[in-house]
Amino acid sequence: MTDPTVRVLIVDDHPVVRDGLRGMLAGADGFEVVGEAADGAEAVALATALTPDVVLMDLRMPGVDGVTAIGLLTAQGIPSRVLVLTTYDTESDVLRAIEAGATGYLLKDAHRDELFRAVRAAARGESVLAPSAASRLIGRVRAPRPAPEPGTLSVRELEVLGLVARGTTNREAARQLFISEATVKTHLVHIYEKLGVKDRAAAVATAFERGLLSRGNSPGER
Repeated sequence: MTDPTVRVLIVDDHPVVRDGLRGMLAGADGFEVVGEAADGAEAVALATALTPDVVLMDLRMPGVDGVTAIGLLTAQGIPSRVLVLTTYDTESDVLRAIEAGATGYLLKDAHRDELFRAVRAAARGESVLAPSAASRLIGRVRAPRPAPEPGTLSVRELEVLGLVARGTTNREAARQLFISEATVKTHLVHIYEKLGVKDRAAAVATAFERGLLSRGNSPGER
């Protein structure tokens, strides 16, 4: 039994790269290129309209970049899997892409057979990481981190709490931060634990008392 055809959306701001990827995929069995985009905004629009199986996503593009586009696709619940295809493998690039919702991370110097395997794996929902990207993640996990001060909130948790203080719903906070609603709820759970409170109102009040939020975050002072 042959594998089903994988429908692919190519996203890259360089026409030559898009042409090369399209030709490579078109010349192989089991792939169909359903569209091309030159930036993240166009990628989100096309992915929403076409629902490809896999989005081959470049990271650094003018306008809306790849990480932002991945976050938008995740927040909107687009079922397409995103396989990052880039020349950059810094720790921050890898982490931001995976946290935004990318299924895999591949470098543009990958062999064509490796690319084909990665696209098929991504279509099945399997994680695919270039060796250097995997090393970055492993290094980050193994690196010792200083213990945070009791009650200290991360930058992201402060962003979430600031939106809550302005009366923003979980869904709207997820949209503004380009993350999923489930991730917002997870951040809130951590915030409650760190501040020793049980609900949103208490979290906001405690944050103001401790100087974690300014009064500019309160409703009516946007």
